Amino acid sequence: MRLADDFTNGLNRWHVLETGSGRVEVVDGRLHLIDRPTSGGEYTNAQISDYSYQTFHMRWRPPVRLAVRAYAMGGPAVGTAGFGFWNHPLSPDQKRRLPRLPKAIWFFFAAPPSDLRLAYGVPGSGWQASTVDLTRPRALALAPFAPLAVLLMQWRPFYRWLWPRLQPALCISTGALGDELLSEAHTYVLDWRSDSATFSVDGQVVHEAPVAPSGGMGFIAWIDNQYAIVTPRGRFGWGLKPVVQEQRLVIERIEIDG
Repeated sequence: MRLADDFTNGLNRWHVLETGSGRVEVVDGRLHLIDRPTSGGEYTNAQISDYSYQTFHMRWRPPVRLAVRAYAMGGPAVGTAGFGFWNHPLSPDQKRRLPRLPKAIWFFFAAPPSDLRLAYGVPGSGWQASTVDLTRPRALALAPFAPLAVLLMQWRPFYRWLWPRLQPALCISTGALGDELLSEAHTYVLDWRSDSATFSVDGQVVHEAPVAPSGGMGFIAWIDNQYAIVTPRGRFGWGLKPVVQEQRLVIERIEIDG
């Protein structure tokens, strides 16, 4: 199966979502995902996906290669942005589909105060290559012990010992990329295999993930103004940030082979 698009024919093969001041436009043959200025009380999101909210048909299973040429404009950046594959765990219409545990493999950006410190020793915000799969049987088997683990990990030495050992069961692997990559156009490639993944930028490997999520995920690219806090030591939070200055994620081309 192959999907390739340089947006010369518009957006006819994508499902478009514009929320709040979010806008999706094709300008000079490039896809612009735009967050226009808004207050922190309104959720804004500009998004494309290859699945609809009516069917949630998630077509991609490893082996898959994704190549995206993209860059960011505007800012200072707030919220989250990125592109890759996930299972869309929350549905806007719970009568159509109940929530599910998340899994994802993608290039992902989160601006402070986001703190998604899932991989030990890797910052919880910034531009990252990451994987997670909480739907795996090993992850589900550990779920009853999660409250005790969070309690014990308040003691830092125990956290340093335990969390790196739990990460493989949860399919967590993250590599920090450096936010300066976002300001210029680069080609991002994800080679997603059944048991591992390789993330590259302009032909240079930037992260090797020794684990990878199972299949049944859809492609998504987005930019929004939300932040989230989720850490193994029990910090949780969510909120919205005002978009003071327009910000954009610009995508020149998307290629998926699988």
